[in-house]
Amino acid sequence: MATLQQSTDGQERPVLLEVKDLKKYFPIYRGLFRRQIGIVKAVDGVSFFVREGETLGLVGESGCGKTTTGRCILRAIDPTGGQILFRRRDGSVIDVAKLDHRELRPLRREMQMIFQDPYSSLNPRMTILEIVGEPLIVNKVAKGKELEDRVAYLLRRVGLRPEYLRRYPHAFSGGERQRIGIARALALHPRLIVADEPVSALDVSVRAQTLNLLQDLQKEFGLTYIFIAHDLSVVEYIADRVAVMYLGKLVELAETEKLYTAPKHPYTEALLSAVPKPDPRLRRQSRRIVLEGDVPDPAHAPSGCPFHPRCRYAKDICRTDPPPLREVERGHFAACHFAEELTLQGVAVPASASA
Repeated sequence: MATLQQSTDGQERPVLLEVKDLKKYFPIYRGLFRRQIGIVKAVDGVSFFVREGETLGLVGESGCGKTTTGRCILRAIDPTGGQILFRRRDGSVIDVAKLDHRELRPLRREMQMIFQDPYSSLNPRMTILEIVGEPLIVNKVAKGKELEDRVAYLLRRVGLRPEYLRRYPHAFSGGERQRIGIARALALHPRLIVADEPVSALDVSVRAQTLNLLQDLQKEFGLTYIFIAHDLSVVEYIADRVAVMYLGKLVELAETEKLYTAPKHPYTEALLSAVPKPDPRLRRQSRRIVLEGDVPDPAHAPSGCPFHPRCRYAKDICRTDPPPLREVERGHFAACHFAEELTLQGVAVPASASA
């Protein structure tokens, strides 16, 4: 496992999580006797690392495998192969992928998740005290008056009043419910939080408030985020680095500014062209790239580069040889045979803004 990596602010920070060649395959069964006829490669050889205190954005179209990657990291589902190396508080490094359920239990204190849907992720039969306090009770951290005080403190930290302890989820709006979910994730003082599209189900008016809250909590508690999303404008705001997935594979990884201004993979270029641009000057400088065809079936992935059937730059080698994820510039990785040759369109910045 890598020990130190230079962050975007130039400081050397220890690596908290390193994922190596992660795979998750789902079998396809058919017939009366449930015979396996194939597999769906939801995650197929994904590798990356996350530094302490960093936010890594994981983006891509629906069905690209980003949520499955997050769930494998937390062992909400068991990976098919690969390594998930996590640095614990005592400095020891463990492979999360190889732990059994008994060994995983103490690790839950250090790794938590914020779910996408603030409605279905909260039990409607439980009060807020029971929902936020459940991790504390299960891990025997607090009970009685100490439990109430701890939950009240967490509610204040996420911008809710402690008087809400005895209320049920139906009494809250979507934004308030997501704050309750954030408080639950913070209950055990985790070091890593996987946020699975935490603002996609919220009204636009409260998205910025929730993102600002996540950033404030990150500074206060020293949190590390894996921020899963499909909205690139949201990821640009919160992420230090961005990883782009397509059909279960990582196709590009770079610091946020580099990836948005100078992408190295055609798929990233197409995603960035769809980002809404409120400034008319930016709209005139860029053009929308509409990808032809549909996302291929992950059970029957195309040969060579998985993106070549929809890529306007594809050549013969793209149809036969899968490109490896390689470093094309310092800290900038891309899985494209022609990453150094192509000049791709990023998100333009008007001269007045840069000045």
